[in-house]
Amino acid sequence: MIENDQPPPSWRDRIELLGQRPDLTPQRIAGGIALALAVLVGGWLLLKPPASASTESLLPLAGGASDRSSSSVSTSTTSARVVAHAAGAVVHPGVYELRAGARVTDLIDAAGGPTTDADVDRLNLAAPVVDGERVYVPRIGEAMPAAAVGSGTATGEAAGPLDLNTATLEQLDELPGIGPATAKAIIDEREKRGGFKSVDDLLDVRGIGPAKLDAIRDLVRV
Repeated sequence: MIENDQPPPSWRDRIELLGQRPDLTPQRIAGGIALALAVLVGGWLLLKPPASASTESLLPLAGGASDRSSSSVSTSTTSARVVAHAAGAVVHPGVYELRAGARVTDLIDAAGGPTTDADVDRLNLAAPVVDGERVYVPRIGEAMPAAAVGSGTATGEAAGPLDLNTATLEQLDELPGIGPATAKAIIDEREKRGGFKSVDDLLDVRGIGPAKLDAIRDLVRV
């Protein structure tokens, strides 16, 4: 057995041997090289990792739906409201909740609007409504509550109804339908009782019946 101790031919020797083959023309060699390059480029494109832009597209965007939701909740919870009492010549007297910055005219509208005998010209309809305020709408020819005289309030009415247990004869005389004689009768009844316990106690005063009591009920308290 004969051993071959010669080393294998180098790449340069192999290329020279290929160049000596009559069937390998320069055109065939150039075509082979081009084919090999095409295979290499195609394989590289297939194995190329995805662009970083696709990774960025998965990141959450600032100001997304969750941010808008929390913003709307914050706005709704911080919106201010005021509560005020509409009394007197309105269709539906009562307590109403209004937006902050509402005017007296808004409160009257919330109460169903003025009645046909209301004298709204005696009010400042453009005055802002204050939280906890009581706005009294007078009737035509009706005197304003006595405590409102000189009060200087924007609505032209008192901060609250007249207290029957502390009112003077002059203040009682200013109530609608209450003259000097009836005002004195109220004071006499108050002293006799040691003070009124309820507005309905006025029915025991000479000269005051159910109709007159209803006319002044919103203007007085005990």
